[in-house]
Amino acid sequence: MATRSTKIDLQIREFNGSDQDYATAVTIANRVWPDYPDTVAEWRHRDERRAAKLKWRRYLAFLDGEPVGLATYRQLLWMYHPHKFWIGVNVLPEHRRQGIGTALYQHLLQELAPHDPVALMTGTREDYQESVRFLLHRGFQEAQRQWESVLEVSAFDPAPFAGLAEKVAAQGIQIRTVRELESDPERDRKLYELEAALEADVPSSEPTTMPEFEEWQKVWDNPNLLPDGWFVAVHQGQYVGMSVLWGSQASRDLYTGLTGVRREHRRKGIATAMKLRAIAYAQSVGAPRIRTWNEVNNQGMLSINVRLGFVRQPASIDFVKKLREE
Repeated sequence: MATRSTKIDLQIREFNGSDQDYATAVTIANRVWPDYPDTVAEWRHRDERRAAKLKWRRYLAFLDGEPVGLATYRQLLWMYHPHKFWIGVNVLPEHRRQGIGTALYQHLLQELAPHDPVALMTGTREDYQESVRFLLHRGFQEAQRQWESVLEVSAFDPAPFAGLAEKVAAQGIQIRTVRELESDPERDRKLYELEAALEADVPSSEPTTMPEFEEWQKVWDNPNLLPDGWFVAVHQGQYVGMSVLWGSQASRDLYTGLTGVRREHRRKGIATAMKLRAIAYAQSVGAPRIRTWNEVNNQGMLSINVRLGFVRQPASIDFVKKLREE
């Protein structure tokens, strides 16, 4: 694709997949989002295993030959729609207010036009006020807000939860790790069906689309997924709940993915018991923090996190801009 220039001598070109482009893109993203660092290896892994049906592209912006910005469009496996796209525009802090973000956004619109998009989705953090204003000015509207919560692992006090594990076990519930369940020949299929049931109840700004089993397996085949940090509640051979911890190659923090319990097994202390096991795992590997996100109206999970000692951080906000009627 030909390079496009703007009046500030900004060059925007497509990401070419080279080692240099990966290093440049990851560096920009980490500068813009310093609390959630990534590595080149993590980006390559995700790119190589992305479902074939998902459209995506990256673009790099250069000012006087120096990289200053990164833009992306992509489709989401768990919220798939053939004409809806998640976009990202990232500009290095020292190069903002020069029209670079606007140029990258316009470039994304131009590149997306052949795909006839229905809507654009994106997100930022509520304390990134410059980004919030950028989106509102371009017609994006808030679709969902999620609280980030952080637990300082060393500060966790287990005393208020004494006896909970025994109470859950007395109901016939076993908390097992995915590694411990390796002997179950139906393990992966049962995990897939459990996740499908739980995802249906997770608040989302768009309808949830469960991927095909084979694509789901690709997502979970990830070096950042911790088989000893993925906990499953088992009742008479049925998988009734899960809580997943993810690691990172760029941070010692751990990240909570999906936590949930089947409807018929809720209010029995199972979710809390699984999260207690997750905290114990974090302690055993020396993780300083566990980070998690919950939709602001998900009072059940938010209250569990508060009782465990998680501290609320600035919220993440999902935005959407409708481009045409479906």
